[in-house]
Parts: sequence; structure tokens; C-alpha cells
Amino acid sequence: MAKTIVVKQIASPIRRPAKQRQTLVGLGLNKMHKTRELEDTPAIRGMIAKIPHLVEVVEERG
Repeated sequence: MAKTIVVKQIASPIRRPAKQRQTLVGLGLNKMHKTRELEDTPAIRGMIAKIPHLVEVVEERG
């Protein structure tokens, strides 16, 4: 079983640069307080690292 992480959007992308909004969409997040369970890969971790003010890692599984 692959490691997964649960990511939650904690801030709005309104008045943010387009790159940050696109990163949220790439993670599958588009509404406040929405959570997604994603595979724990370096690419996903990099996306989270680019927008730490908009998302938080709620839980690490596996």
C-alpha cells in the first residue's frame, strides 16, 4: 500500500497569483475547507511546499 497524505485547503485563492491558483487546482482543491487524500510523492510535496499558506497537511497515512 502506498503512503498517502490528507491535504486541506485553509485559505482562499482570491487575490493570489495565477500560479498559486493553478497549483490548488492541480491538487484537486478549489473550495475552502475541502480535503483530498493524495499519494505521498515528491511532486505532491513540492506543490504543497509552494503554497503552504493556502493548504495544510492534516494527516499522513501508511
